[in-house]
Amino acid sequence: MVYETAFASEDVPAAERFGRWCELVRRAHAPLEADSPHRADFRARLRVLSLGAVTVWPAEFAPAVLRRTPELARRHDPRTVHVSLPLRGRLRVAREGRADGHGPGSLCVVDTSRPCEMWAGDGDGPYSGIGLEVPRDLLHLPPERLAGLTRRSLSAREGMGALLAQFLTTVAADSARYRPSDGPRLAAVAVDLLSALFAHALESDHALPPEDQRRALLLRVQAHIRRHLHDPHLSPPAIAAAHHISLSHLHRLFRDEGSTVSAFLRDQRLRRIRQDLSDPALHRTPIHSVAARWGLTDPSAFSRAFRVAYGTSPSDYRQRVLAGGGTPAAARGGLVANAAGR
Repeated sequence: MVYETAFASEDVPAAERFGRWCELVRRAHAPLEADSPHRADFRARLRVLSLGAVTVWPAEFAPAVLRRTPELARRHDPRTVHVSLPLRGRLRVAREGRADGHGPGSLCVVDTSRPCEMWAGDGDGPYSGIGLEVPRDLLHLPPERLAGLTRRSLSAREGMGALLAQFLTTVAADSARYRPSDGPRLAAVAVDLLSALFAHALESDHALPPEDQRRALLLRVQAHIRRHLHDPHLSPPAIAAAHHISLSHLHRLFRDEGSTVSAFLRDQRLRRIRQDLSDPALHRTPIHSVAARWGLTDPSAFSRAFRVAYGTSPSDYRQRVLAGGGTPAAARGGLVANAAGR
């Protein structure tokens, strides 16, 4: 299965349950303060699924309050976006002078850089849901744009929100079916779906200022690129045509981010190739075939690009990782899993 840590309160002495649960939540989410009227005999189940840079954590627990105080947000910020999918019970979130309620059928977005207070549960009834943690840098959203999304309740019953909800519930239910090497691939799907959801949410407001419209288009373009990395003919002209914009407009979108569309495309392809080279199940697949399946069909050009990006050749990287020597420092990406695979 993917790397997983599990907690069940019945396996822990009553006096230790709340503290152990709090520690695991902090590791899955961000440093926070917690309290519960049931802390003397806290009942909870929590699984933390590490998918490389992304974490999914299905949870069920007695009513509790979780606080990201201004001090904690200032001193300890993992720079992640947290998405909650309530399955049973209510989740109320207070931030910046306002409180919002979320229940089954909705998605709640929290930025760990900002303080907030969350109440989970209905009266004495437990709360159950699935949390998703994604590094903010993978979403290419500046803080002010993300702030607008955190003030909205996004639907989990229709459109992109329903696709994301289905993905999360499927991964949570079938985690034993995935190998640790599947983690980065699942993480890429999660990032694509969340990016597409955010782009749709931004585009749905027709009164958006031009900068928000530009950001929504950029997110949509990036999601399109990730979905079509396998196509060797994917190029800036093809990407521009797929979105009915001029080539100069496409280049301007990425230039405003301090990058280029070609650099983004190359980086995404190299990331997927690096993941496959780390997969023991693909150790007999020739390196040039691995590169070709992600759209890089020129072996020499691919090898040069890989060495520039990661400081080592593709063959040396594969040999070292599969031999158990670990990932070279220059080639590491994402977060280290916090639990051994079982």
